Amino acid sequence: MQIKRIGLLTSGGDCPGMNAAIRTVVRYAIHNKLEVVGIFRGYAGLINEELKELNHRSVSNIINRGGTILKTARCPELLTEEGQIRAVQAIKKNNIDALVIIGGNGTHRGAWELFNKWKIPLVCIASTIDNDLNGTDRTLGYDTAVNTALEAIDKIRDTATSMERIFVVEVMGRDCGLLALHVGLASGAEEILIPEKKLDFSKICHDIVQGNLKGKISWIIVVAEGAGSAKEIGTKIEEMTDLEVRTVVLGHVQRGGAPTANDRILAAKLGTAAVDLILKSEFGKSVGVKGENLNITDIKSAMEKKEMDLDSLYRLVRILT
Repeated sequence: MQIKRIGLLTSGGDCPGMNAAIRTVVRYAIHNKLEVVGIFRGYAGLINEELKELNHRSVSNIINRGGTILKTARCPELLTEEGQIRAVQAIKKNNIDALVIIGGNGTHRGAWELFNKWKIPLVCIASTIDNDLNGTDRTLGYDTAVNTALEAIDKIRDTATSMERIFVVEVMGRDCGLLALHVGLASGAEEILIPEKKLDFSKICHDIVQGNLKGKISWIIVVAEGAGSAKEIGTKIEEMTDLEVRTVVLGHVQRGGAPTANDRILAAKLGTAAVDLILKSEFGKSVGVKGENLNITDIKSAMEKKEMDLDSLYRLVRILT
């Protein structure tokens, strides 16, 4: 199959580095004599044919910008047969030979439906601040999100120390606690709560009270959103320890901002690899990295539970507290 024209879309939650990946895919594809069609608002834009031809200048001055110039949206419709049929019809109507799709778990799920059921040629780029896709050590946007959260917690630490208070800081991570663990380890947090570990309020509060008796005057608890609400956890700690607690929810600030150098470089690697796979007609793949080397995974495998040694990280946090 000769590929002449590719479609490019970003889907699901935005993250830093998406624009850098868009820039790479467009310019590397053009370098290889391919036409590129930008698809706006993810799968919803594909279904509704929100398309625009992209050229070299279309992606000028975006490498340092957060978010995605192609916009993004959730699209439950793609998981229905009617939505899939409309997407396939749009692809054929606009003479798109293959797709490059940038996104996380839900995005990969939609891509798998199009590839497995409808045989649409496509390649995914692993991109999510949760870093929960299987087959890659790092997903696009993760490094920036960790550093954004770290900068915020470092500032909170100043206030926690000055005011002699306990702070519960909620970070993103509905199903995966890796972001919370890395941010907590890097910030020197005294406690980290993640979905993969059962909450033990008695032990947490015992440690806080004992630390307070020994003169420890401040405490930072990092909680992944999937492990519980910062507000509810803070209230319970106050009730059990009779100590003052403040809560902070970092929220969507973690998704925004200029990507780090690591994420920009990763975007260049993954974007070129995705185009190379299309040129070789190797479809149904997700592009990631193992160490510093590219790692290509079947999309279905990429959606499986990621193998992570969370216990070692968690144990190290406890030792260093």
